[in-house]
Amino acid sequence: MPDSFDAIVLGAGAAGLMCAARAGLRGKRVLVLERAQKPGKKILISGGGRCNFTNIGAGPANYLSANPHFAKSALARYTARDFLDLVESYDIAWHEKTLGQLFCDGSAKQIVAMLLAECDKGDVEVRCDADISRVEHDGERFAIMSNGHIATASRLVIATGGPSIPKMGATGFAYDLARQFGLKVVEPRPALVPLTLGGEEVLFREISGVSAPVVATAGKTSFAEAALFTHRGLSGPAILQASSYWKPGEPIVINFTAGLPSDWLLERKRTTPQASLRQILRELLPDRLADILAEKLGITAELNNASDKALRAAQERLARWPFHPNGSEGFAKAEVTIGGISTAELSSKTMEAKTVPGLYAIGEAVDVTGWLGGYNFQWAWASGVAAGDSL
Repeated sequence: MPDSFDAIVLGAGAAGLMCAARAGLRGKRVLVLERAQKPGKKILISGGGRCNFTNIGAGPANYLSANPHFAKSALARYTARDFLDLVESYDIAWHEKTLGQLFCDGSAKQIVAMLLAECDKGDVEVRCDADISRVEHDGERFAIMSNGHIATASRLVIATGGPSIPKMGATGFAYDLARQFGLKVVEPRPALVPLTLGGEEVLFREISGVSAPVVATAGKTSFAEAALFTHRGLSGPAILQASSYWKPGEPIVINFTAGLPSDWLLERKRTTPQASLRQILRELLPDRLADILAEKLGITAELNNASDKALRAAQERLARWPFHPNGSEGFAKAEVTIGGISTAELSSKTMEAKTVPGLYAIGEAVDVTGWLGGYNFQWAWASGVAAGDSL
């Protein structure tokens, strides 16, 4: 005899656990099926083990989607403050880092424990090591076969995430399931991912491990954070952010001198004419980075021996230095996925599929992708609540 539930949630990550807890607290009989041995694996590794669990400034402008308006409803109805209230109700100490990012003082384990405690309050059943072999729908109820057992429910929630970080067990299962039910999928690609360099730019690999504060621009979107040079190319928060907006064939433009006046180098020629460009760049940037930039600019003489035209050209290049990535490090190093189950298929209020009553999709499985810094967790909480409150 199959186990019967009101709702089955596939995936015990941030979105899935939040959704299950909310439904359980409303008196629904809920089953969560998780492939991994333990729930919340991605939560546990986030934020260096301290979980950047939300961003106090999270709003629709911080998300990418084929439909930029889709996330507005869920984000407005469950805010960062709402999640923070839940965190504080469990006496979990937290702190704000830069740019509104909120972290646990202690461990990400506290967030997972909190979500599981909320599930326990609602008598939610969580089964790990669940190998799902079949999903069927007879028009009224969904039947899920896992580990030789069948569970049925009138509601099914896809919360299995995207294919980023496959070493954590991530797969494209959500997309396969969506397609099984006729839902469109926006082509997934890696996001918040390091970019690789080739050609002459391979020279920058020589300064692997060097980082500096920059403004990185992809298309029309810019981020003022640190960039890190790696043995394969570019990384660091500014680059990870820009990577979500980068398209193959386009440059990433880096401003190494943000905040300086437009003719700062000509001014230095007047005030310190005996100084070299290399010496001046070393005042602004890490030595190894300053050296390679000065070398590439080709100004080796003292400033008073360089023409104003050459110095203006150097100023412009340092403020708009184009790098030409030949690719990214892929899903293996991507923190999240851009693309996913098309928002055109879902209700923005409930996250229910328009053409398959009772089927829901939430979290990273959906074509809504946040910036680095707690935004993706806030989408997980908000979309989980939207679905959980309507199951």
